[in-house]
Amino acid sequence: MDFPDLIARKRDGKSLRDDDWRRVAAAAADWAAEPETAPVPAYQLSALLMAAYLRGLQYREVLALTRAVAASGERLEWPGIERPLVDKHSTGGVGDKLSLIVVPLLAACGAAVPKLSGRALGHTGGTLDKLESIPGLRLDYEPAELGRLLRDNGCFIAGHSAELAPADAALYHLRDVTATVDSPPLVVASILGKKLAAGAQAFVIDVKTGAGALFRSRRTCERLARRLVRVSGDCGRRCVCLLSSMDQPLGNAVGNAVEVEEALDVLEGRGPADVRGLALELAARGLKSAGLAASITTARESATTRLDDGAAREVFARMITAQGGDLEAFTERESAGVVSREIAAPRSGYLRRLDARRIGRLTMLLGAGRRTVADAVDPAAGVRLLAKRGERLEEGQVLAVLQTSRPARLDAAARAFAESVGIGDDKPTPRDLIHRVVD
Repeated sequence: MDFPDLIARKRDGKSLRDDDWRRVAAAAADWAAEPETAPVPAYQLSALLMAAYLRGLQYREVLALTRAVAASGERLEWPGIERPLVDKHSTGGVGDKLSLIVVPLLAACGAAVPKLSGRALGHTGGTLDKLESIPGLRLDYEPAELGRLLRDNGCFIAGHSAELAPADAALYHLRDVTATVDSPPLVVASILGKKLAAGAQAFVIDVKTGAGALFRSRRTCERLARRLVRVSGDCGRRCVCLLSSMDQPLGNAVGNAVEVEEALDVLEGRGPADVRGLALELAARGLKSAGLAASITTARESATTRLDDGAAREVFARMITAQGGDLEAFTERESAGVVSREIAAPRSGYLRRLDARRIGRLTMLLGAGRRTVADAVDPAAGVRLLAKRGERLEEGQVLAVLQTSRPARLDAAARAFAESVGIGDDKPTPRDLIHRVVD
């Protein structure tokens, strides 16, 4: 393969053929397996990614790359699973613990949910890091073991296998270190390439937009959602996307263990209204896409019933136990070694700004996230928000509590939190949590 020719053609704004993208995916998979001896080195793959970032991809190129990524490794199949297979995905947010709620909720409503998740890298949290705050939980499985978990419990949440869509693992790593992550065409191929390889038939995708999202522009997010739906359809899958706001963190907890606690609150009929509302809407759209409800109204009713009667909480507990986790030990854990600091409002007024991106970054500073894949994560680190945008505050009122096992980081995190909030005399205009649905 004359890889420099592919780079030049894309650099000049030309479209690559389907076979070209299959060769690109194969080269990326080779590099993922043997970086030192791969026929196409990292710098050439990176050059092509930058050319694609700057010049864009035609629709047929996105479709070809998506299929090539899906075919670059093993494909998961689920023999013996009679339930409709549904997968849930988020483009990443701050305080986004929705997978911990939506996955067992969908399963409680009759779906089979094979959920493969990732870790935190950057200001957004990772589902696997959150779950690892539960003692004993296992997240790495062979395909046959995943099939057993799915048959027995109706769902699982596990890590990606290195054999599943290896081209995406390589391309994502190179995008992350070459400032080409936020390319809508490459994002589509990355998300759906993995989803196709994981074997679900219907996808519900939460596309975040706003200050704390990967793509801040709502117009860009709408284009991304439409492309996700169209590519899914052309690959024989059903997809629905919700555009939801990420201007402020979702819920009141940002971190790892604190987000698991909040997810359990929602599963037990409590918890913040924004988390509960978005979880129910995602579950309803997933049920409708999977053919488990005749209408969105009946889907919402079914999801609400299964959340309120404890069925989803029971599925979650069963899933955690099946994967080796000790939920009782998690809820009764000691807080030894964890230090906290209250942050007070500097003046009276309305909370007008609660910047999700800045809060995500300060949570990383506390130890809840990672800047590189080698960084260790502190399960106890996090932020508990005691006020949200639009609420009336009095001077000295506690806005948030920061907590960490690394006390030397508290001062810097407290200064960062002060920069993430804005208080004014006028009450801000309310903003919709869900902007629109694309299906």
